[in-house]
Amino acid sequence: MARRIIVDPITRIEGHLRIEVEIDDNNRVIDAWSSATLWRGFEQILQGRDPRDAGLITQRFCGVCTYSHYEAATLAVEDAIGVVPPKNARIIRNLIQGAQYLHDKMVHFYHLHGLDWVDIVSALSAKPGDAVDLARSVCENPYNCSVSHYEEVQKRLTAFVQSGRLGPFAHAYWGNASYKLPPPANLVIASHYLDALSVQRVAAQMMALFGGKNPHPQTLVVGGVTSVMDAMNAARLGEYLYRLKEVKKFIETAYFPDVLLAAQYYKDEGAAGIGAGVKNYLSYGGFPLDDQWQGKLFPRGAILGGNLSQVYDIDEKKITEEVTHSWYEGNGAVHPYEGETRPDYTGFDAQGYLKGNEKYSWVKAPRYDGKPMEVGPLARILVGYAGGDKKIRELVDGLIGKTGIPTDALFSTLGRTAARCLEARLVADHVEGWVYELVGNIKAGDQRTWTRCDIPQSAQGRGMTEAPRGALGHWIRIENRAIANYQAVVPSTWNASPRDAKGQRGPYEESLVGTVLANPDQPLEIIRTIHSFDPCLACAVHIIDPRRSTIREFKIQ
Repeated sequence: MARRIIVDPITRIEGHLRIEVEIDDNNRVIDAWSSATLWRGFEQILQGRDPRDAGLITQRFCGVCTYSHYEAATLAVEDAIGVVPPKNARIIRNLIQGAQYLHDKMVHFYHLHGLDWVDIVSALSAKPGDAVDLARSVCENPYNCSVSHYEEVQKRLTAFVQSGRLGPFAHAYWGNASYKLPPPANLVIASHYLDALSVQRVAAQMMALFGGKNPHPQTLVVGGVTSVMDAMNAARLGEYLYRLKEVKKFIETAYFPDVLLAAQYYKDEGAAGIGAGVKNYLSYGGFPLDDQWQGKLFPRGAILGGNLSQVYDIDEKKITEEVTHSWYEGNGAVHPYEGETRPDYTGFDAQGYLKGNEKYSWVKAPRYDGKPMEVGPLARILVGYAGGDKKIRELVDGLIGKTGIPTDALFSTLGRTAARCLEARLVADHVEGWVYELVGNIKAGDQRTWTRCDIPQSAQGRGMTEAPRGALGHWIRIENRAIANYQAVVPSTWNASPRDAKGQRGPYEESLVGTVLANPDQPLEIIRTIHSFDPCLACAVHIIDPRRSTIREFKIQ
């Protein structure tokens, strides 16, 4: 007999997410529903505003991938009025976005997702000498690796436990049978969890050097950037490179080896395709390598049905959203230019469950050519790999060679986690080159950072880029030199999508079907797969009252 399990809220994410699943007598998930439980109202806030303010407002969607929304909104306005920023602005934007990627990857793997793979309690029983040997088995010169260091880490973790104030380690499922790393591996990665608390700050400083601050940078404007003096200052460029060196060292000697360790012990789950999902993947392409966005570090394209023999060009007219199972008014699938945001909350059923056959989420259902699509690091890596991108192929083939897992294992929770690490290495390897590209262009006499432009009476445009979490698109329509309509289809809207009119599950939902829980009272496997997408529901949903009066009141029991 099927039983319903509710995980609400999913913690260690940005925003509010509820997952409900049905399991059979063998603890196998046979159905799943994903629900965002707070409303997004930014679309209404933007109406009537000056289009040039859209970037500053929309980056307040959340406190993580702030720059990505800033960039997408700025690109949308630039597309609407037909302005192309100068080369220096394009490079500086890449440097800010690159720093955001490096910061985001480390925070996600260690502080949001890592504890789904690593049993902290198990680390306390490891022999430090064994941990040293294991760390050196996957890296010639591992980060912060010594017997004395691991002994110190164990003392710090033990102090946490003995204090009874476990902080981020509280209320976890320690000892669950789905944890597969041996004690020495748990100790190695746990030590890097602590190291990453410092190194992620260094990446944030890189972003602030050109962005003015982190989070919520201030230096993008429609037509270019304002960080002119930073670009002309050799000392500032040197500070950026100095910090990049430390971040790269951590990625190469801690982050990547830790992913290899995880792959070594969880590769059977990868090979079995646990957490695969819809197997349709979408990438808008990111990090432009020229001013017309013809070349990109992350290629643009779509993969359907897990078929890596063909990458489809993206037809933007095929991007739609619908609200059949979302708490909004509306009928049919519409392009974002035609999208509306009119709330229609109908609540839960009498037993307190989601109304799975009716409306059950504040997230809309984006579709490409009528199909649910996964976006994010795995989508970017697969589009690049299938398209023959040399750099991405070297990274993927290198991982496959070191772990012995088959290529199909990329279609899994483990593959999604590994892809995020691979693209961290890819971005880190290219950031330094962009600094020297900037220096070379300035030395050649080009000091332009902004192109003059004015807001037209009416226009429409879109900004499409790649946030760390996946494909990000902002669509704007301008009338009377003000914003008449604005729609943002963010990465978590794609991935957290509820069912559509055809009954097709979204990526979160589909990825959970077939998963077997070791202990239904400890749904670790559900959390691990959902975390592998790096949910950011704060981007996808918001509750805002521009008049500062109460719209809804929530009491969390």
